[in-house]
Amino acid sequence: MTRAVCVFFILMATKALAQQPILENLHGKVIAGLSNLEGIYVINLKTEKAVITNKEGEFSIIATIGDTLMFSAPQFKTIRVGVTSEYFQQDLFSVKMNPIVNQLKEVIVKRYTNINAESLGIVPSNQKKYTAAERKLYSATDLNSSASVSGMAGGSISADPLLNFLSGRTKMLKKEIEVEKKESYLKKLDDLFDLDYFVKKLRIPSEYVKGFQYYVVENDRFTTILKSNNNAMTSFLIGELATKYNEIIASENK
Repeated sequence: MTRAVCVFFILMATKALAQQPILENLHGKVIAGLSNLEGIYVINLKTEKAVITNKEGEFSIIATIGDTLMFSAPQFKTIRVGVTSEYFQQDLFSVKMNPIVNQLKEVIVKRYTNINAESLGIVPSNQKKYTAAERKLYSATDLNSSASVSGMAGGSISADPLLNFLSGRTKMLKKEIEVEKKESYLKKLDDLFDLDYFVKKLRIPSEYVKGFQYYVVENDRFTTILKSNNNAMTSFLIGELATKYNEIIASENK
């Protein structure tokens, strides 16, 4: 009886061992259309073992037929793949993963022109806005009662404005402001009209276009209209000036 029991247990153990799945090293590669595929988790849900892919997306994990592999990464959609015998017959079986695409809804950019330093109370309202050259001139001519020149009649004033005037710096800064204004006018012309407009519409020879632009910004009436942002009046006046400029070119070429 004891012998029969032993034989029974031996047979049962042999059967159990025969049914034990054989674990093998499975080699694979993730394909996702990206150059760097490092850091994707490959998890065998049955054995709960996990590995991570390299930069090429390649990995090696212990598995057997019937196991389920889960592929997971923040930038990809998670997928599950059932292991089949075909995978072990390949040197490197491939798994395709799809990137997560976050599609944004329509974005509307609004310009809140009423929100500025004045509306927020950072600076007083309706004060004059100075350009860089204007700020330099203001600093050079501002009378500062805190600094004084001894012996000057009428009280204490800053010595800098007087020195700037005598040295010619004030005059130079005023010229700098004029140059700055003309540069701003020229930029505005470039924003309003392209080269084709000057050549085809106004009939200005292409080699004279830049000269014509300097010609119009010297015209006080034109710059006044240009600053008013009245595009219709600006186009009308620049047409008149183009006719006069073409007459000048014609007379010089005779």
